[in-house]
Amino acid sequence: MTSLFSTFKYSDGLTVVGISFCTAVVCEAISWLLIYRTTSYKSLKSSIDKASKKLETMKTDSTVAAAPKKSKTKKIDRVETSLKESSRDLSLFKFKSGGVVALVLFVVFGFLNNLFEGKAVAKLPFVPARIVQKMSHRGLQGDDPTDCSMAFLYFLCSISIRTNLQKFLGFAPPRGAAGAGLFQIPDAAKTN
Repeated sequence: MTSLFSTFKYSDGLTVVGISFCTAVVCEAISWLLIYRTTSYKSLKSSIDKASKKLETMKTDSTVAAAPKKSKTKKIDRVETSLKESSRDLSLFKFKSGGVVALVLFVVFGFLNNLFEGKAVAKLPFVPARIVQKMSHRGLQGDDPTDCSMAFLYFLCSISIRTNLQKFLGFAPPRGAAGAGLFQIPDAAKTN
């Protein structure tokens, strides 16, 4: 049975995809253990949800009125500040499991790199742009630009599988925290 699978045309690519899926499951299990099951995460998530809903209703109410009053603007600013602080706290809270997840990803990447070193694991159905070609053909011999290296396939799979797995398991960031990180981008309307 093993020899049958090894002669299968897509075995290397499917192996990389399968290992990527298993790695995503392991990483989400680690995140659940360190983050998602804790009461502090749940309280931060609920405060972000409440603040984002409150901010939405305040903004829709202020657009109905012709000119928002200063007190209403100050309340909106306070809620926005509270939302930003909660989002920052949530990002810092998630940061601690990031190190463990990064370690797992580096170990798996090293394992796969040794397993598929210099070997094309897939064929791209198109010729990629030059900058993408440098990534997709990394470490491969030959001049065929449609050859795909393990690193490129693993990178694409890791991004797409983990994101969709988080959505499926309900671990996606709260609505108000979407795009919020440790460092906030200044609001152009408030800086002018």
